[in-house]
Amino acid sequence: MELSSRVEYALLALLELATPYPKDSPLTVNDIAESQEIPERYLDQILTVLRRAGFVQSLRGAKGGYLLAKEPWQITLLEVFCALEGDSNGKFQKVAESTTLEKTEVLEIWQEVRQASLAVLGKYSLQDLCEQRDVRKQSNPMYYI
Repeated sequence: MELSSRVEYALLALLELATPYPKDSPLTVNDIAESQEIPERYLDQILTVLRRAGFVQSLRGAKGGYLLAKEPWQITLLEVFCALEGDSNGKFQKVAESTTLEKTEVLEIWQEVRQASLAVLGKYSLQDLCEQRDVRKQSNPMYYI
């Protein structure tokens, strides 16, 4: 199971929005794109999906942009994955319809791998990612002379 660029960019954008949390000033698509090195047009599409899924809210106008709609601990990585990739269970339901015993075995193992991956994604929240990032920042300080 691979992490798609779509899910990766969504998580990076959510991390960027969670960084100043709680802050009332929204971040623009351009701010997020520059900070996380994400193509702006692609990010705009991803943020639209995240807005429809209820993870972010958008504000229009000169001081507009995006804010988190929920607190970081309320957003699991599994929810983000499912919002961007669709139904997490539907792709591997046809194990019983396999034509050969070998194919059935392979599909059953792949389904087990997928379920384990989804369980891990469900275990972590956006808050967990923020905390892990902050720990790494502290353990790798930049020294300037």
